[in-house]
Amino acid sequence: MFSTLRTLFSGAQARADERITDHFALELIDQKIRETEAAVKAAKATLASLIQRRNAEQRQVDALKSRIEGLMDRARAALASNDEALAAEAAQAIATMENELEGRNETLARLEQKVLRLRNSVEAGNRRVVDLKQGAIQARAVRREQDIQKRLSTTLSGRDSASEAEELINRVLGRDDPYEQAEILKQIEDDLSHRDLEDRMSDAGYGPATKITAKSVLDRLKADKAA
Repeated sequence: MFSTLRTLFSGAQARADERITDHFALELIDQKIRETEAAVKAAKATLASLIQRRNAEQRQVDALKSRIEGLMDRARAALASNDEALAAEAAQAIATMENELEGRNETLARLEQKVLRLRNSVEAGNRRVVDLKQGAIQARAVRREQDIQKRLSTTLSGRDSASEAEELINRVLGRDDPYEQAEILKQIEDDLSHRDLEDRMSDAGYGPATKITAKSVLDRLKADKAA
């Protein structure tokens, strides 16, 4: 029982988290882009520091090489002058500097590798930031389209302004014509009181006319003319 409740609670929590994530997706995207940019910026600073250390180490290597070459020339000159003691002292100094040079070359090689790896990482991170920003632009466009579609769907299917307008139009158009209704009521009253019976019999030729017609006026005009 408790296991089932725990499973249901976990599922509900997961769905709630998904709804929150969906709702704030654009804000989360921007936040993740900022975090990625911050990481790339930190990596760039580290890369700059490594390059600075590599350059300093390279200068030390170049300086050692120059000193070694200079001492070698001096040692040769001392040997040429049969100054064994000074030549031996120079040889000892050269050996010490060459050992230092070997260590510095190893350090320089390691720094070169670190610089290369970090440079590749920075370039990849920078490209990723560009891709993320482009993706964010597309996500915003899709979200705007979804919002517009959602509002349109609500307008077309729900109780909204458009639906209410359609209902009012149908209500106005569906109303009875008051003029036609008045005519029908008059006709009903005439039928009930037999008021139109004399008119109908007069029109049929039974008895005198009950009202002046265009024919009677025309007959009168003809009679006046003949007189």
